[in-house]
This record gives sequence, structure tokens and C-alpha cells, in this order.
Amino acid sequence: EPVEPGVPSVLHPLPSDAPRNRLTFARWLVAPENPLVGRVVMNQLWQAYFGRGLVTTPEDFGTQGEKPTHPELLDWLATEFPRRGWSLKAMHRLIVTSDAYRRSSRATAEQIARDPQNVLLARGPRFRVGAETIRDIALAASGLLNPRVGGPSVRPPQPEGVDSLAYGQEPWKADTGPDRYRRGLYTFLKRTAPYAAFATMDAPTPEVACVRRERSNTPLQALAMLNDVVFVEAARALGRRILDAPESSPEGRLDYAYLLVLGRPPREAERSRVTAY
Repeated sequence: EPVEPGVPSVLHPLPSDAPRNRLTFARWLVAPENPLVGRVVMNQLWQAYFGRGLVTTPEDFGTQGEKPTHPELLDWLATEFPRRGWSLKAMHRLIVTSDAYRRSSRATAEQIARDPQNVLLARGPRFRVGAETIRDIALAASGLLNPRVGGPSVRPPQPEGVDSLAYGQEPWKADTGPDRYRRGLYTFLKRTAPYAAFATMDAPTPEVACVRRERSNTPLQALAMLNDVVFVEAARALGRRILDAPESSPEGRLDYAYLLVLGRPPREAERSRVTAY
């Protein structure tokens, strides 16, 4: 039997007077009657801010996936998105100014025992940042980060030989100058030899789609933070930045270092230990 273009019958139909082409399908996707786009996009946005989505299986959003932990909240976000003109900026603002996001991430032992994954949203989000952001934070704290927006991909330094088995055998020539310290977003992607530090920090490979990253805790990650050229250079630059600070006393320099790296002053126990070291 001939198969014609169409959409699942459980959802609203395509307009009867419109041609069966991609433009009609695109308009069908963002029609007010269609709840799917809003639900999927807002679940991804929630996952970015809280570390887990309201539906914890974004890679399987159908009947085989997990049910939403807060179905009414997901319904409201999905309908609020088109009501605000499909504005992602408006939805970002909505989430970051919400009570759920602005709560403290501190948790008592009882809270962790009752709700270790913070499913009930009783506290603020607390989770590890992604691979690219780890590098960006190190460069930003050290003062090396190049804030330029746009432009071609760059090749930051990485250990020699990591791409020796890659298809094409094109050598990885590390950039020099400001391009060496661009954001991780601009790092050159090679399908058969991804950037080593990102792969170590759980960044996905570029040949498949990934809607949810896994977070692991391995010795290789600690070794990369201690020995990778990028982090060594950032550590040296941070040291110079602290020595060049207006504060010349050890205590003043320590406060400045904590402010650069953690965004807060050191606690008394931290101050005494670091000063003694």
C-alpha cells in the first residue's frame, strides 16, 4: 500500500489545506496544539540547571521511559514556553529566578538519606560541570581565558600521540597565542580522535547524538587536572596573578586566590591549613 507523509494519529493532524512538506511539518511541530516540543525542550533546560530532568530519561521520552517526577510542573513549563513566544531567554530567566533553583545546595545527612538525588527539589542543585566548562573555569580563574566570540575551531595543547591511531593521521598542531586559550566550545572535534581531556572528563564522542551525559569519578580525571598542559599553564598563570595582586600579605593573597577560584573567602579552617602549607 502507498505510504503518504503524515503524523501520529494520537496527536493533532496536519492542516488539510497545506502541502505535505517539511515546512508544514515544521509549523505542525510548533503549533499551540502540540505539547511535545515544549515538554522535550523544557525537560532539557531543567536538566541543564538541576543535573537531572523532570523526566530522567531524555533519550527515551516515550512510553518506555521514566515518568516525570513532577508532571504538573512539566505540563505548565511546556505550555508556558509558547505563551512566552518560544523565548528561551524568558524560560532561562523563569527557572533561575524560581524558588526551587535559588535554594541553598547545603543538605543535612537526613535530607541526603531521604532524597539522595534531590528528586523532591528540597535543596538547590549541586553537581559537577561538564568537560568543556572544567577547562573554561581553570582558564577564567587564571586570567588566561580568551573571551572572543565566534570564529574557526582551535587546537589547544594535548599529550603527544593521542591521535596516532586516528583516521587520516593528520598531526595535532597546538595553537599558540590567544587561540590557545579559547573556550572549550571552539575546540576542534575529530571523530576518530576526540580531544583527550574532554574524553577523560566524560564528554561524548561527536559521531552520535547525546542528550544526557554520564558523570564518573576516575583516577584519570585527577591525573589530567594535575598534569595536562592546559591545567599546568593555568596554575602557573594563577600563581602569577596572585603574586601581582594589590594585597602583598599572605593572608590578603590567600583571600584573593579563594575569590578567584571559588568566588568566596576562605573559611577559618581552610585559612589556617593553607597558610601553614
